[in-house]
Amino acid sequence: MSHFEPASLIHDPIHGYIPFISAANVPSGEVSEQQILDHPWVQRLRQIHQLQTAWWVFPGAEHSRFQHVVGSMHLASRAIAHLYPSLRQQCPDAPSRGYVETLLRMAALLHDVGHGPFGHFFDVHYLADYGLTHETLGAEIIRRELAPLLRQVRRNPFGQLEPGETLDPEQITVLIVRPQRREENLPGWLRMLRALFCGLYTVDNMDFVLRDAYMSGYSVRAFDLDRILHYSFFSQRGLTIHERGLSALVAFMRVRAELFQAVYYHRTVRALDLELQEVFAESKQFLMPGDPRDHLDAYRRLTDWTLFTEVARWSASQDPEKRRLGQRWDKLLRRQIRWKMNVERTISFRPGEPEQASVFADPKLLKEKIRQLLPERLRGLEFRVDTARLVHRPDTQAPVAEQNFLYDPASRQLQRLEERDLIRHLPVASRICRIYAETTEHQKELAAALDCLRTGTSDETTNM
Repeated sequence: MSHFEPASLIHDPIHGYIPFISAANVPSGEVSEQQILDHPWVQRLRQIHQLQTAWWVFPGAEHSRFQHVVGSMHLASRAIAHLYPSLRQQCPDAPSRGYVETLLRMAALLHDVGHGPFGHFFDVHYLADYGLTHETLGAEIIRRELAPLLRQVRRNPFGQLEPGETLDPEQITVLIVRPQRREENLPGWLRMLRALFCGLYTVDNMDFVLRDAYMSGYSVRAFDLDRILHYSFFSQRGLTIHERGLSALVAFMRVRAELFQAVYYHRTVRALDLELQEVFAESKQFLMPGDPRDHLDAYRRLTDWTLFTEVARWSASQDPEKRRLGQRWDKLLRRQIRWKMNVERTISFRPGEPEQASVFADPKLLKEKIRQLLPERLRGLEFRVDTARLVHRPDTQAPVAEQNFLYDPASRQLQRLEERDLIRHLPVASRICRIYAETTEHQKELAAALDCLRTGTSDETTNM
């Protein structure tokens, strides 16, 4: 019966059984995967929704960041099962499969460890105040809180490190932090593996597309994961997909874009985000004492659960400022949304089109331009502008040149993906531009103003 002992199982609605190494099945002096899974920094992710506010709109989407990182850890093993032979072929100095797989599993499990309440919203509206993202803060948490344990992890359900190998936590931080520039001093094998965390298709986004589509009710099987993995390998240029897997990759890219439009950027979700943005800006001084790096214990305790428990008390506070904010939080928690969508237009940017120079890339500037185009009697109208951004495919000038490529079996040549029409005809990015107001009474005038900017034409009705 000994062959049943090394791994325990998690049952997951997306991937089925997910094996992991339990604490009972490692020698003395080793740290098991279960000890990392059960660590307070990882268990904390159970209390942070995977979808920052979309769960208020899609009742089934109550899943957590914890479920997602466990699924990503599982996909790391599935990916390396296909990719390790080609990685070793391209990089003979790569460590053992046991090392690489354990490294990837721990990076996938910990890639969201720096997230705060409301996920990416918290990046923009709190962490950015201190020059942080959840990735850079996660790297700090790994170095300061988890590194001693990680160095003692020596096995995964499919293999183990070789004698003399020790897991390097700094390599985990390299994988989870999106590079801002090409780092020439990294080992080639590590630079290639980074594509599995910040490329076009990654262990992160392949899990969240499957999981979010299923949990929101959008799709029970969003794309063909098996085909993408089967036809992926590392070439001398980086992560590469065989042409026979191209259609599956394009289908993944399309369903990911559809999820953004239908779920993550749903009009009511974004209205909730606008409401949250306003009340959170005034509340954050009461929620954290400052830079999370200086208050890691307080940050570990800050989750969706603790935040909601805290703000729910404020409406009965003796402090008039907290009481005022508490009344606003009460309305938000009851989904009493101030803002109603009036207009929606999608602006797409093709390769070479200067997105950052566009008025649609700057919500403040866009709002001012819209106000100038409104009839004189409506210049004082209270409204909000939302410009949700969707990246369809990485910029071809991205710092990491090792992602992603196509192998053409007819010419036996490697090509950049965008050389194929299926990819080239997709936009690089889109902006879903919406105008919200307290009523829809002036919907026509707001639409006319936005369309003037979109088409670059004037409309005399805006001057009426």
